[in-house]
Amino acid sequence: MKKLFLYILFLSQSFIFGQKYLIPMDGVQTDHLKAYGIVHMIINKGISVEWLLNYRGGSFIVDTHDFISREGILRGVLIENINASGLGQIYVTVESNNMDIIKLEKSAKIAVYSPPEKQPWDDAVTLALTYAEIEYDVIFDDELLAGALKKYDWLHLHHEDFTGQYGKFYKNYHSAGWYIQQKASFEARASRYGYSSVSEMKKAIARIIREYVKKGGFLFAMCSATDSFDIALASENVDIVDRVYDGTPVEADYRQKMDFTKSMAFENYDLYTSPLTYEYSTIDIPSSHKPIAKGAEADYFALFDFSAKWDPVPTMLTQNHVDVINGFMGQTTGFHRSTLKKHVVVMGDVPNDEMVKYIHGNVGKGTYTFLGGHDPEDYRHFVGDPVTDLSLHRNSPGYRLILNNVLFPAARKKERKT
Repeated sequence: MKKLFLYILFLSQSFIFGQKYLIPMDGVQTDHLKAYGIVHMIINKGISVEWLLNYRGGSFIVDTHDFISREGILRGVLIENINASGLGQIYVTVESNNMDIIKLEKSAKIAVYSPPEKQPWDDAVTLALTYAEIEYDVIFDDELLAGALKKYDWLHLHHEDFTGQYGKFYKNYHSAGWYIQQKASFEARASRYGYSSVSEMKKAIARIIREYVKKGGFLFAMCSATDSFDIALASENVDIVDRVYDGTPVEADYRQKMDFTKSMAFENYDLYTSPLTYEYSTIDIPSSHKPIAKGAEADYFALFDFSAKWDPVPTMLTQNHVDVINGFMGQTTGFHRSTLKKHVVVMGDVPNDEMVKYIHGNVGKGTYTFLGGHDPEDYRHFVGDPVTDLSLHRNSPGYRLILNNVLFPAARKKERKT
């Protein structure tokens, strides 16, 4: 009777409001990534969108407007017309299964934390945002130190090294022009703001970002920005960087001075302090400086299946048209399960393995999401490699995880079940 009542209710409402558009996100969608861009654009115009969690890969429903169908044609995104009867059937299906509806009402103001100097590598998030035609601002240390973060809802950490070790590229690139230029620029900036070293400045930046999250900000990071950020927080009162970076040696008793209570996601790990080791800590698995145990063909991770009605946040962040995603490496490829704090929600991992790939957590009023690896469509992306062309990967499941995070803040004001 309850299902019948809901069906009649939704059906009557549908006749009142007319047809709807369905933006499908299952295997029939022609361009998943640009579909997120259209949804973001619709919300920006003050039009609410219903996100159908776990229904056809996390599809979207919106009122019919001419500009939406026009944008779908221009961007190559499949948009379906849904009549009153079809809409009622969708709502009954959602109510009867592990599905739910989240209303997206206000798009996030997005910032990417990235240095002004050109980097010899690309960044998956900026590639995704650009391809999906989602606006964002690039900000860096000057803006953060000036308090600019309060203007933004969502912050992505470009592949930045928050420990002040310049990405641990010393062994292979310390004589490269881009490395020398970056080092000089960072040192000049640290001096200008009165910091004794780049390491101390980056620790201060990490603390600013942590406070931003505590006050309600949404943080997303990939690859080395994940563990280097947490390490910077835990090493607030100890020198963990070698003299080639700051002119002073690593403190002999640094292990005892690490304070994991100040970090967000990780604890009880060991550091690699040698500048000749291309790795930060034992958080990363597999370690970047060790041989690869398996190739791309055998590398994958699985997304967890959450209760849409009771766990809407991780459900939103794992919406996809597949459950298993091809693995991809990075300076930080994944996270060792033993280093995760107890509150961390695991959203994707390698089955029967110690590697966790995708995690989420709350800090104060805000949240963070960390995804291991550098580029979801380039298994081993090296310094100087060509930029990934997302027009060749428009249905990428890995890039969908990034864009789920971009949409997630739009549901913030909705009252969720507890």
